[in-house]
Amino acid sequence: MAGELDAARAQYWVDRWDRQQEFYMPDREQRFEVIGDVLAELLGRVDPLIVDLGVGPGTLSARLLNRFPHARIVGVDADPLLLGLADATLGGDRFRTVKADLREPNWFDTRKLDRAPDAFVSTTALHWMNREPLRALIETCAVALPAGGLFLDGDHLYEGAHAPRLDGLGKALTAHRARRTATAANEDWAAWWDAVDLAPELAELVRLRAGGFEHKGHDRPSVHDYLAFAAAAGFAEAGTVWQYGDDRIVVAIR
Repeated sequence: MAGELDAARAQYWVDRWDRQQEFYMPDREQRFEVIGDVLAELLGRVDPLIVDLGVGPGTLSARLLNRFPHARIVGVDADPLLLGLADATLGGDRFRTVKADLREPNWFDTRKLDRAPDAFVSTTALHWMNREPLRALIETCAVALPAGGLFLDGDHLYEGAHAPRLDGLGKALTAHRARRTATAANEDWAAWWDAVDLAPELAELVRLRAGGFEHKGHDRPSVHDYLAFAAAAGFAEAGTVWQYGDDRIVVAIR
């Protein structure tokens, strides 16, 4: 019925989200696969508890739930509309969401988990954070994880001000590949949100989202900041395990 958000209609919007994200990240599915490969290689149990940072509509979580049939995932995000889509498509015994702003110091509450998480994962979410909130977030993850626990982030990660030509090259390589793989199904970020605003079944979630989430930063961290923050927080090892252009995956092992 028009005006109601059921699981099938929510999945339509999530699938459409995937297509617009691929407009910017042509190797997005490979990124998801590599994150899964890292978890498969390094997690020491078949029933991991994973926290998905900036879970959005649950696209990474969906792939991890499928790959690890005994895993449980807690998705954290500040956007009620995206959380609503994730809940509608994935909510159940193995997946739930928590509304929290990762930039705030109290975003993580161990009382909402029944045990320590085995991994924190994220994809295309943390690049909106400034350096100091990101440093604090990585420190929080380090404190929460047991020995051998993981922090993984797949995102547009930059070389930084010391290497402007490499920074430009990374962006250009990603853009070249995006142009080669783009199809008529790929809309951009603004077009997806414009369509969401007009969808009657999303009206209540749009209302809850009034004011939106500020996607702006003024002190952007580089990939080297990520690794330095991880080392300072107490992770035993940290490095980049996959890259194409400016699209990378960094892994830190507690």
